[in-house]
Amino acid sequence: MSLLERKRTRRPRSPAEDDRHRLSVVGGLAALSLDAMASVAYGPEAIVIVLAVAGGAGLGYTVPVTLAIAGLLGVLTLSYRQVIAAFPEGGGAYGVSKTYLGRRASLVAAASLVVDYVLNVAVSIAAGVAALTSAVPGLLPYTIWLCLAVLVLVTAVNLRGIAHSARLFVAPTAVFVLSIVVVIVVGMFRHHPVSAEHAVTQANTLRTVGVLLLLRAFANGCAALTGVEAIANAVPTFRSPRVKRAQRAEVALGAILGLMLIGIAALIVRFHIRPVHGVTILSQVTAGSLGHGIGYYVVQFSTVLLLALAANTSFGGMPVLAQLLAKDNNLPHLFALRAERQVHRYGIYFLTATAALLLIGTGGDMNTLVPLFAIGVFVGFTLSQAGMVRHWWTVRPRGWRPRAALNGLGAFLTALAAIIVTATKFAEGGWLIVATMPLMVALMAAIHRAYDRIGERLEMNRVPTRPRPRRALVIVPIGAVNRLTEEAMSAALSIGDRVVALRVTHPDEPEETRHFIEAWERWAPDVNLTLVNDTRRRLVEPIVDYVRGVDERHVFVLIPEVEPAHAWQRVLQNQRGAVLAHALRRDTDAVVCRLRFRLTPIDEPRHAVP
Repeated sequence: MSLLERKRTRRPRSPAEDDRHRLSVVGGLAALSLDAMASVAYGPEAIVIVLAVAGGAGLGYTVPVTLAIAGLLGVLTLSYRQVIAAFPEGGGAYGVSKTYLGRRASLVAAASLVVDYVLNVAVSIAAGVAALTSAVPGLLPYTIWLCLAVLVLVTAVNLRGIAHSARLFVAPTAVFVLSIVVVIVVGMFRHHPVSAEHAVTQANTLRTVGVLLLLRAFANGCAALTGVEAIANAVPTFRSPRVKRAQRAEVALGAILGLMLIGIAALIVRFHIRPVHGVTILSQVTAGSLGHGIGYYVVQFSTVLLLALAANTSFGGMPVLAQLLAKDNNLPHLFALRAERQVHRYGIYFLTATAALLLIGTGGDMNTLVPLFAIGVFVGFTLSQAGMVRHWWTVRPRGWRPRAALNGLGAFLTALAAIIVTATKFAEGGWLIVATMPLMVALMAAIHRAYDRIGERLEMNRVPTRPRPRRALVIVPIGAVNRLTEEAMSAALSIGDRVVALRVTHPDEPEETRHFIEAWERWAPDVNLTLVNDTRRRLVEPIVDYVRGVDERHVFVLIPEVEPAHAWQRVLQNQRGAVLAHALRRDTDAVVCRLRFRLTPIDEPRHAVP
């Protein structure tokens, strides 16, 4: 049996063989939890930045605020565990909202996800560069350039279509998690005495911390919950049984993230850490626990690597979301196009451009970006949980009430967090997100209406009548009798039953016109020749006027053009074909076709470029 025959008779892969290419629980954690894991680098810092306003008394509430966030994380983890069971095909906020809350709510969810993806790239890169500049302070003046360099690198990798498998993510994720665990364990057992004076001062001023400040710290710290929904969005990528594996990965993510957040918060209080310009909170915690030896640099550089990978996950999610929105006619259809390497190039370009603007506008400052992150994240959380409440109310399986109550609690808490962070951060840049999301919803709605009108004109939902041949007139603008004209006439005779060769003449060039007519009569192509006389020596306008004045229903204009053999020879062309095609499409209803005649090196000496 030949090799070709063996290939043809090769049996298709069994479900078990195909399943090996999907994610395990560990692989799912490595590939889909990078956003959440990386939030450890900036979530606790977002809390400390707010509480530091009240001094030591405020910083004493770091652990209680973190415990409240961990409680919300637990609610969200259990809620998204239910989303996984209810939407095994992938239950993102957009899909849940579209199914149970209507198109308008789904557009709000889509806008929040887009904001989330863009901010994830900006925040992850800014936090990674902050970790780098904390370890190497001499790089601090180059923060923006470092951010843009990382962004360009991540974009270039994604444009090449390099598929990062879960195995590539396991090692850096494991190193990061183990490093944080070591920092927490060593820090807990390391002796750090608290002075009596500090304890008395903190006790006397504890009452001065206001509720509003605690709410602001809670809302800021909720940025650490970003990425909790990623596993629920990608259930089909898990091995069978997909739902159970995805649920286990979701619970494992919630447990690991919660323990890391609480552990770091405890060390912040234990080491009396305060915000320091140019040094991240995680860097200070690591230094307090491990000193400035090799362990410190392992933690810092593993943080930089994980944050870069976390930014990369948006490049996988945002273009796919844009593709879904384009298929639903909510974005231009070009976002659904894929390049040669299965890359959604336009989604990547959009993500890169918007993230770059954010990084430049904020100077690459992580603490400016993180509070904005939480607004879009919690709008998506709220809609997803509200949609699940509607799901349980509609389906009503056995034991649906406790499940609906859990999702309802999640919707209430995330909505409250969204309101708090929006109110407290509105004047500090939150207004940008508040203004952007309604504009995005209005834009997507307008695009949908435009596609609806186009669909009506094209009768998309009707069976068209049978096609019939129609009489068509083909007009071919020509300048000389040569090989290009021959190719154009042959193509025109194949398109329509009537062909007119059109040439613009000028009264002050009688000899050139006479020579052209003689050449045409010698050739005798059996095609009608029409001469349009123009006294102003124009070329485009007379042709447009002639086409506009033709009394025919179906008119084609075939514009012959030369395509040079070498790219550099394009500068030798006069570009009249492109100008004429643009004018005809703008000012007439004719169908414009541009016939390109490719020159080869053998043809070049025989035919000049017209």
